[in-house]
Amino acid sequence: MRFANEPARRSWIDVPLLSDFPIQNLPFGVFIPTDDVITLGSRIGDTVIDLSALHQLGYFEGIELPADVFLQDSLNEFISMGAAKCRAVRDRLAWIFDADNDELKNNEGHRKNILFPADEVQMLMPIYVQDYTDFYSSREHASNVGSMFRDPNNPLLPNWLHIPVGYHGRSSSIVVSGVDVQRPKGQILEPGSDRPIFAPSRQMDFELEMAFVTCEGKPLGQSISIDEAEEYIFGLLLFNDWSARDIQRWEYVPLGPFLGKNFASSVSPWIVTLDALEPFRCEGPVQDPPVLPYLTQTGAHHFDIELEVWIGTPTGSSTRVCRSNTRHLYWSMAQQLAHHTSNGCNVNCGDLMASGTISGPTPDSYGSMLELGWKGERPVALNDGTTRRFLEDGDLVEMRAWGEKNGVRIGFGSVRSRLLPASEIV
Repeated sequence: MRFANEPARRSWIDVPLLSDFPIQNLPFGVFIPTDDVITLGSRIGDTVIDLSALHQLGYFEGIELPADVFLQDSLNEFISMGAAKCRAVRDRLAWIFDADNDELKNNEGHRKNILFPADEVQMLMPIYVQDYTDFYSSREHASNVGSMFRDPNNPLLPNWLHIPVGYHGRSSSIVVSGVDVQRPKGQILEPGSDRPIFAPSRQMDFELEMAFVTCEGKPLGQSISIDEAEEYIFGLLLFNDWSARDIQRWEYVPLGPFLGKNFASSVSPWIVTLDALEPFRCEGPVQDPPVLPYLTQTGAHHFDIELEVWIGTPTGSSTRVCRSNTRHLYWSMAQQLAHHTSNGCNVNCGDLMASGTISGPTPDSYGSMLELGWKGERPVALNDGTTRRFLEDGDLVEMRAWGEKNGVRIGFGSVRSRLLPASEIV
């Protein structure tokens, strides 16, 4: 068991009941405290920890760290130090804030420079994303979409059970939770027409996903094997891959998603390390037919993480429309990364790789409005009496995720963004 993960450990920082951030979590993010200096941080309960202040005050003594490693505008340089250094920092945080350690607890002057209420800081994008890949790793989601638009009797394409299908997305439009998203415009083919129009999307959707952040990979031309793949994964965050279904439907043949996807994706601000998620490992679905040797793995390489999606309407009402779990993913993160690099493709520190929509086996576990409303044919009822076929302007989409075991809850916080009207057509 990792030192910081001990279930019995308690912090001298107050942790509210059902908080996503007990001392066993210690995620990493980037924030602006009250003095407007960007810094790296961690979090316990409702308190954000300034890592640069901790470093400057000597609390990481004995860990060889660059002087400015925490005074960055992204976690990339920190992650690039490697798993051993990052783990040492997390373990040191667990000791600094342990209930039995009075060193910082009794130093009021230091605490004022290090600790900030979470609701008084501004969270920023946690990483600089050079490259972003979106996979299609949920069998239930792929089967649902295949049933809608192809053949209900053969919903999966022949390659789906053999490779983790994916495509390269647009990294420049990935934004952090809290940044509103504007309804995109694009070409749409209306029913019964043979010529498209240019208009705002009428079928705006969310996609419930989990994404992992990579460490520095191998040089171009070298592959990351399935057995070592997890060594190159720093941690996970929540990912909402906004989708304009009507734009996507017209454009995706023959090369796949383009403008229906690249206008925005939203991420949660805190990266939860793979180390913190160790207690929630589980085995994934049986892969039949057996995959090729370079993708073959045994043991617990999936994670039991609960997922929820809520839609808040302009009336102030909020409705949970989906509850799913990452254990439903057919392809593991290790398989995704091993396949991604199997041809010698190199990955960079801070690259983002998303799971694709995570749907479960029951209608209430479908991870998109496309599935929940089944192409708009089955309107989704909300608590304020309204219904949704797809998202409407003013809707607030919030996704949450957590694992819970042995009385310890490790969560991701949330990713929440409001859908704004499209800009005027020019």
